[in-house]
Amino acid sequence: MAITMDGLPEKFFEPFIMKGIQVDLLEPGRIVCSFKVPPRLLNGGNFMHGGATATLVNFIGSVAILIVRTPSFGVSMEINVSYLDSAYLGEEVEVEAKYLALASKL
Repeated sequence: MAITMDGLPEKFFEPFIMKGIQVDLLEPGRIVCSFKVPPRLLNGGNFMHGGATATLVNFIGSVAILIVRTPSFGVSMEINVSYLDSAYLGEEVEVEAKYLALASKL
């Protein structure tokens, strides 16, 4: 059974980007989400805008950190997005985020 993120507080996720996201898997340090590409996230070439993709990765990556419930906080220092192909209107996209703890402190 999938959980929708639409029930979370609006201040937590940017509603324009996050509306329609389904949480498919939620476990400590890992979250897998999916959604169908809506018209509002298309660019001029009629495929999903790269900025929307990066925003989704950033937000969902933040959830992976939050569900570990570590006492730490911070900002994204590095986001890696592999653009292997274009996602078009109505296609299903899956985003997976994992919390990777540093082996040693800097």
